[in-house]
Amino acid sequence: MSDQSTNPSEADNGFVNAYILSADGEGTPVGWSEIGLWTPEQGTLWVHLDRNDGHVHKWIEERSGLPALAGEILLAEESRPRGVPFRDGIVVTLRGVNLNPGSDVEDMISLRMWVEKNRVITMRSRRLMAVQDLRASLDDGRGPRSSGDVLVGIANTLVDRMVPVVEDMDDGVDSLEDAMLDTENREIRTQIRDVRRKAIGLRRYLAPQRDALARLAQEGQPWLENHQKLRLRETADRVQRIVEELDEMRERAAIIQDEMMSRISEQMNKTMYVLTVVASILLPLGFITGLLGINVGGIPGAESKSGFVWVIGIIVAIGVLQVWLFKRLKWL
Repeated sequence: MSDQSTNPSEADNGFVNAYILSADGEGTPVGWSEIGLWTPEQGTLWVHLDRNDGHVHKWIEERSGLPALAGEILLAEESRPRGVPFRDGIVVTLRGVNLNPGSDVEDMISLRMWVEKNRVITMRSRRLMAVQDLRASLDDGRGPRSSGDVLVGIANTLVDRMVPVVEDMDDGVDSLEDAMLDTENREIRTQIRDVRRKAIGLRRYLAPQRDALARLAQEGQPWLENHQKLRLRETADRVQRIVEELDEMRERAAIIQDEMMSRISEQMNKTMYVLTVVASILLPLGFITGLLGINVGGIPGAESKSGFVWVIGIIVAIGVLQVWLFKRLKWL
């Protein structure tokens, strides 16, 4: 399903989609003109807009009827998951994983919402698959029936989209643990760095998102029904489990990294030890050959035909003696 309005002029004005929800779980698509004429008696209105468009900014500030502070929160450049209650509604900011092609999942997409008894306004800066899932449920006749259902549905679909991503990351950590002995160290270190970066990026927003959902479930609004509060509480618990899994992944990745650094250090120590032993054996032998190689008179055996054989024998004897001594000292 496309995430754009069927009317090009509306799409150019930041309009993505809008529905008037019915009691049977279906939605009637509407455009800017119907939005301007909408009344609560027609049913709950859900409007989804592109926050990047200037027309949307003007509509929010001048014609949406929202409190000024609520409009500022919806249009703010930076946001973090939270819920801000007002007299007639609540501003909710949530984050979803970025599943757009060529994007990093940890580059989470912000979804801002104004939710009141009979109207929901959602705004995104990039396409969000969770919103498409909710729209698809409307087309199938199993969509939200009220503003509370829209809030709960979006919160749930955001988590539904997160779960496979986190499971894939967890499987990746399992693979790193299994392949630690068989894969090149540089490759594993790169993968560990990627896992930790993703886990940190996701947790940065999921921890406050958990708190925001839990607060919504506890405080709520008069138009939020008890079963909707229970679903929000369950969604907050699911986010909590995801946060715990991310923390566990970070710790496991850190353990793998520490183990790899320990093995690299141990390998380097062994190499240095071997080089030290070899150098210790060759040092006296090199001293002898260097001493005999000086170009001065009086070197013993210089005129003897068997002098070279004697020198080689002495060098071999000294080398054997050193090896025996090192083994006795358990250096070898």
